[in-house]
Amino acid sequence: MRTTVILLPLIACSIAAAQNVPVVAFDSIFDDATLRVDFYQVGNAATELVSLDRLIRQGRWAGPRSGLIDPFQLGRYAIELRDPADDRLLFERGFDSYFGEYRTTEAARAGTMRAYHNSMLLPMPLRPAVLVISARAAGAPAVELLRQPIDPASPEIAAEAPAPGAIVVEAHPGGDPDRTLDIAIVGEGYTDSDAARFREDLTRVTGVLLAFEPYASHRDRIAVRGVLVPSASSGVDEPSRGTFRSTAVNATFDSLGSERYLLTEDNRALRDVAANVPYDVLIIMVNHDRYGGGGIYNAYCTFTARSSWSDYLLLHELGHSFAGLADEYYTSDVAYSDFYPPGTEPAERNITALLAPGGLKWRDLVAEGTPIPTPWGKASFDAAGKQYEDRRRELNERIAKASRAGDPLGEVTRLEQEAERLAVEHTELTRKALAGEPFTGQVGAFEGAGYASTGLYRPMLDCLMFRRGVQPFCRVCQQAVAEAILHLTGGDPGGVGQP
Repeated sequence: MRTTVILLPLIACSIAAAQNVPVVAFDSIFDDATLRVDFYQVGNAATELVSLDRLIRQGRWAGPRSGLIDPFQLGRYAIELRDPADDRLLFERGFDSYFGEYRTTEAARAGTMRAYHNSMLLPMPLRPAVLVISARAAGAPAVELLRQPIDPASPEIAAEAPAPGAIVVEAHPGGDPDRTLDIAIVGEGYTDSDAARFREDLTRVTGVLLAFEPYASHRDRIAVRGVLVPSASSGVDEPSRGTFRSTAVNATFDSLGSERYLLTEDNRALRDVAANVPYDVLIIMVNHDRYGGGGIYNAYCTFTARSSWSDYLLLHELGHSFAGLADEYYTSDVAYSDFYPPGTEPAERNITALLAPGGLKWRDLVAEGTPIPTPWGKASFDAAGKQYEDRRRELNERIAKASRAGDPLGEVTRLEQEAERLAVEHTELTRKALAGEPFTGQVGAFEGAGYASTGLYRPMLDCLMFRRGVQPFCRVCQQAVAEAILHLTGGDPGGVGQP
């Protein structure tokens, strides 16, 4: 990979300046501690409620001490701390949630009510403050879902110890937590006898992460810690295959009905394990060899450590959970319906609906003369993609059926090998097809993104967020990740590699 260096803009005061929010010294309003806010999101596609569960005082604040007002404005929700005297904004962070994704499913549209537990980490205020959680749908005014006074001196704020029995491994030591991107990798589905395997997997994936741009250019600002509370069973739940395991944070395949979507609904258990270390970013590393993962912005991401696609899964899902990047693919089955409603501009940096002529988000990266939209061989790509997805879906159904039937004559292994061969062949086919396009390697606006074949556009033909397999981020995604690193490490300028 050829590497050059670009300078990124300072982001520490972008939103504060735009909103005329006065910059205040961290130590004048916050303690050096973390306030964990646990809450429930309840409802369906038409109804949405938030109920506070509990407040917990945890260890040192690992987040930034400057740029406390969210400079990115990503996520369908925001959590804030405000001054009770004048409603002045003291802290803000955007986020997405499992419940937010559930609201886009057919079950939610049909009216089925569900409740999901969630947590957000805030700096601990020195004095009473007001906690606000809001929904902020694209193109609509923010709607307050919760407004709650909090008093840091209240006995109702718990000071519980983290989950006991944790093994903590310093995989890549960093500096001071408030000047470092602190990544916690929680082991899931590793038993006591799997502890050595956990350390081995942790070492390998840490190396993968820190060798990939733009993390590689900023590795001196990144700390990685592994946390393992051993599970009673190896692996995780696979409901569609009739397999269930007793594990530390209860992760499961088949989340929201998608066979490869791997999440946990036991958020409290996850956060109690993670509380053993300071963290800005939370990753669940699953002891499994099946393809699976997921990522929710400013919540967590998951990936299977023993899959042949584990490197890709880690890097791709972290793009979602850390930098708020959208999926750029559109041919694969997903659990959502109209995840990006027609007629609205997605907030994510790396996809667009092209609703404003001349207002392309990444126009500064587009070479003069590049047509917008940018033509490419979409019809042949889509035909090959449909053929692959139909075959993949058929194989997955047969694997699930054979698993539930007790794997007669080793049929599961044979089918899994067939599915793997098919995936490798399709990945190579699409790589070659994209490499031969006239505008490959150039920034433009290529139709097909965000689970939609038409109406949404991505910046480049190929990207880690578009196609299975490890390839570089496109220039837009790489810049977004680098800016997120800079924000959480103090907002200093720096260089970032470009492919």
